[in-house]
Amino acid sequence: MTTKELKEKYLKFFEERGHKIISSASLIPENDPTVLFTTAGMHPLVPYLLGEKHPMGDKLVNVQKCIRTGDIDMVGDDWHLTFFEMLGNWGLGSYWKEESIKMSFDFLIKELNLPIEKLSVSVFAGDSDAPKDEVSAKTWESLGILKDKIRFLGKEDNWWGPAGKSGPCGPCTEIFYDSACHGKSGVAGGGVEIWNNVFMEYNKKIQNLNTKVQTFEYEPLKQKNVDTGMGVERTTAILNNVKSVYEIEPLKSIVGKIKELSEIYDERGARIIADHIRASVFIISDGIMPSNVEQGYVLRRLIRRAIRYGKKLGIKGSFTHKIAGIIEIENKDFVIEQLTQEEEKFGKTLEKGLKEFEKKFFAEKSLSETAFYFFSTLGFPLEMFLEELKNKGIKYDEGKIQREFDEQLKGHQELSRTATAGKFKSGLADNSEQVVKYHTATHLLLASLRKVLGNHIFQKGSNITAERLRFDFSHSEKLTKEQLQQVEDMVNEQIQKSLLICCEEMSLEEAKKKNAMGIFENKYGDRVKVYTVGNEKDKFSCEICSGPHVTNTNQLGHFKITKEEASSSGVRRIKAILE
Repeated sequence: MTTKELKEKYLKFFEERGHKIISSASLIPENDPTVLFTTAGMHPLVPYLLGEKHPMGDKLVNVQKCIRTGDIDMVGDDWHLTFFEMLGNWGLGSYWKEESIKMSFDFLIKELNLPIEKLSVSVFAGDSDAPKDEVSAKTWESLGILKDKIRFLGKEDNWWGPAGKSGPCGPCTEIFYDSACHGKSGVAGGGVEIWNNVFMEYNKKIQNLNTKVQTFEYEPLKQKNVDTGMGVERTTAILNNVKSVYEIEPLKSIVGKIKELSEIYDERGARIIADHIRASVFIISDGIMPSNVEQGYVLRRLIRRAIRYGKKLGIKGSFTHKIAGIIEIENKDFVIEQLTQEEEKFGKTLEKGLKEFEKKFFAEKSLSETAFYFFSTLGFPLEMFLEELKNKGIKYDEGKIQREFDEQLKGHQELSRTATAGKFKSGLADNSEQVVKYHTATHLLLASLRKVLGNHIFQKGSNITAERLRFDFSHSEKLTKEQLQQVEDMVNEQIQKSLLICCEEMSLEEAKKKNAMGIFENKYGDRVKVYTVGNEKDKFSCEICSGPHVTNTNQLGHFKITKEEASSSGVRRIKAILE
């Protein structure tokens, strides 16, 4: 079975059981400052998991593009990927454990024809916060899973969330498969995990918020949600009885191309290049350019790490475009152009690093300190640094440099994790009153920019916190002071008019006829929410959006632009506050 066949079979199965198919959201989260990338199918559905009504109903299914970098050091083994696709089905208060488990079981046994004796499961063992999940265990047993194939595990293994310190969470039941390629376990905890059914039935609340010692309370949610996830690549590998995800398409062809280009072939190195270039292709395709901040920085690291491994494998000349060329995407020419430019920039970076050697910079510091400077500041790999030392006849203790370098790198990574953790501090998307105001203000900002600069302006991304908004839009030139003032004045004029903000549910076709603006149009389902600022005859803004928004512009306060700058090629960025 191919990945395409698996996706088609999955969507059809759940559609026949009352689920509406929704498109994959962009890899770049819309109006959510808590994460850099979409990491799971539930991410774009946060407002609906928290109780907002989805225009497509309360049973949903899709195939979601995902990026995860937390396990980047494990990429190259049999299973881990930076970019992957996730099959998911959701019950937004519409069905619960028994029905969810039954559908999962039927899909695996009746649709994929997996033998029941090779399945094992794990369920939540219970603790002082929540009881043992007897319902899930009994449901599995009623379907024919033997008791010795049902294992009770604690929160570390069988509990999802919340993403931050507080928010929706609950027990989960994981499904494992034993195969000749991956070993036999007999009980859950061995074999390969292929599916996870999460039951969001609690809201974790922080007690003693203003004290040093905080306690938590798990209160039952009014709307109990089912959220499941099954990796496309991993499941396809299992169905084809192959040892790794790199042995199925499209990864198999990508690795094959790398092998063709390499003079010194290394399996792990080839897998890393395949993963990183594939992830980079899809990130660029969704509108992110290589840079030194946030998503662009992650993208730049992926590309340059792939290039470094390419040099290890003896690949000659520029090669990222050759690999990207065999990956199926719509805007291939644009993606290849960005990859080629970044590869050229990295070549200049390496050249600059070589010039630093000519200055004998390393004489002023220890070799390990200098090596780390070259790595962290210039992007110059350690192995290349050591190679240059050897070329210049400088004696060194490779083991000592490596140990001290690793210590500095560990400290650097810890600082990076601490900084990145700030992205997750509010857990699921922050729907606080102030964030809702800023979200609404972006609608006024976009409409004002289009009226002042022209209809070529489209939203390219946004990042909203309780302190400010950041808005990226398509425009190639720096805005003049006069233009910025015009935009700011126009937003404040709408706020002072006390315009009503109306929400309507309609078909996508109706929204188009209404001239509603939308980003990443292919993510929308058949029915959408359209927010209109002002009355129908004299509307100021009309956008497809999931919300939430204020009900009147007079709730926003005074809008002030604090900064305007370049974000990437052809994209400008505005930062603003509400006073």
